[in-house]
Amino acid sequence: MEFGFHFPTKIRFGRGAVQNNGAALRLGERAFIVTGKHSGRASGALADVIAALTHEKIECSVFEGIGNNPDVEQCRVVGAQARAFHADFIIGIGGGSPLDAAKAVAVFATNDIPAEQLFANSYESGVLPIVAVPTTSGTGSEATPWSVMTWHTVKTKRSFGSLQTYPCLALLDPTYTDSLPLAITRSTAMDAFTHCFESVISVKASPLTDALSFHALERFGKLMPQLELGDVASLRDELMLISLLGGVAISHTGTTLMHSIAYPLTYFHGTPHGLANAFVLPVYLKELAAYRPERLAAALGALGMSQAELAAYVQRNCPIDFTPDRTMFPLWAEQTAAQGGARNTGTPVDASHFEALYAEIFQ
Repeated sequence: MEFGFHFPTKIRFGRGAVQNNGAALRLGERAFIVTGKHSGRASGALADVIAALTHEKIECSVFEGIGNNPDVEQCRVVGAQARAFHADFIIGIGGGSPLDAAKAVAVFATNDIPAEQLFANSYESGVLPIVAVPTTSGTGSEATPWSVMTWHTVKTKRSFGSLQTYPCLALLDPTYTDSLPLAITRSTAMDAFTHCFESVISVKASPLTDALSFHALERFGKLMPQLELGDVASLRDELMLISLLGGVAISHTGTTLMHSIAYPLTYFHGTPHGLANAFVLPVYLKELAAYRPERLAAALGALGMSQAELAAYVQRNCPIDFTPDRTMFPLWAEQTAAQGGARNTGTPVDASHFEALYAEIFQ
């Protein structure tokens, strides 16, 4: 047995996490905040962070223009703004998109490089320290070095990440998720669940990541009936914890084929990421039953469901209503084959095989 585990992020979890840990923000004299068009203000997180910075006498500048599925070119422009502000550190506030964007901005703030060099995962001038304040419970981005960018040049989403892009501090306050609509709560919860599930499946899984993932799956299995009923008010803290556990796990294992085959649904059709993952899950489960039956059985056992029960659950709760252009399947298959997650699963990595999977998903 041989494995490694390195986790450099300082975690502070609980209601009041920002207000109670202002001193932890003493990472410099100037903070550049990256947040979404609405989420930072609507959740109250932006106001809390600015208040904490003011109390610590830290000057800040705020960029509130990050939309869903952040664009690498936009992040390059925002990085130049952070550089012009002479930022000492970056604070990302929001769901997965602003947190992922904050990591890219932290790179571009110190490295005036072309967009494609972001994906080299090695940065000559280092990366600014990153603080993550999540306002959804799904991506676990506050606990990973990974950032998923929309890259229009290659017409897909692509991830980057290294030890340099781990947040140095994550402040997790479930209060910021209390006002989330049910649809977003379910979609982000499914993203958190798929991270935990895929971490078990990953060929990079270890005893330590298994401890995190199996525990998270057990917790998620217990709340699935309540999530389906839409009674989510009492689930906010639990969902944020599960998202965190999944994030720490995939920071070491990476995601797998489920994420890879779901990316085109988001890029070409705008399907929310968690919903796209859930939609392809039934076919993904069939792949695992054929090629990774022991790990599939272990993950399902922790969840407390059979393969058929899990497939039925996501089909009831995560429908997608669109008809894809089937002539795009060859391109989607080639993009999937190029994703690291496809090679991380222990199943065939072949474009023709993935094309057949897309046909089955949309049959």
